[in-house]
Amino acid sequence: MKLPKTPSFRLDGRRALVAGGSRGIGLGCAAALAEAGAETVIVARSKDELAMAVNAMRENGFNASSVAVDVTDLDAVHALFADHGPFGIVVNSAGIARHSPAQETRPEDFDTVTAINFRAAYFLAREAAAQMDKGGSIIQISSQMGHIGGIERAVYCGTKHGVEGFTKAMAIEWGERGIRVNTVCPTFIRTPLTEATLNDPEKRDWIMSMIKLGRIADVEDVMGAVVFLASDASAMVTGTSLLVDGGWTAH
Repeated sequence: MKLPKTPSFRLDGRRALVAGGSRGIGLGCAAALAEAGAETVIVARSKDELAMAVNAMRENGFNASSVAVDVTDLDAVHALFADHGPFGIVVNSAGIARHSPAQETRPEDFDTVTAINFRAAYFLAREAAAQMDKGGSIIQISSQMGHIGGIERAVYCGTKHGVEGFTKAMAIEWGERGIRVNTVCPTFIRTPLTEATLNDPEKRDWIMSMIKLGRIADVEDVMGAVVFLASDASAMVTGTSLLVDGGWTAH
């Protein structure tokens, strides 16, 4: 009897782009894809941070390069794909959070967060798909907050719920072209973005009460999920979310 064979998690011969890839979750995603064999291009605004990230990846023997781009600049994003594409794997980890009670939301904060978390994410996916003539995988780093609500996170939650919505619609539209579109939804991860929240004892206690595995997540907890969604191991997975939340949303 011939047994079925597990599809490969390897990404050799593929090109990957990671937006927001110079630090935090994005850097973890870039390192994971490169470790799995992909030629990886990381994108962010800071040339200094990009240089440090690329140097670290190359020191580990990875095939990595970078392009300095502000993902809210749609002309620059179009040029990025025109000049450096196509990519069979595109991960968007660019994001920002400006938390406040909903009653105190400032319009300028609303505009900044939606411009990066929602508008830029949407058009980055559109540009990526336009060049995926042989199919591909688009992965949005969303959040558990794209499935629930959170204290002082009305704007952030709104943007992530929006990402979940357009991901499903894009998956339906582009499926016949072999393009898969999914999200990874982490809980609180130890990064500079969450430092202020995790340093607040009251907020940390609330977080720990909700994460049923009993610990704050690390960047490494997201890396395997991204490789899975990028690889042939997830060939039949599209239009859905992979929750890396320690049981939070099951609560």
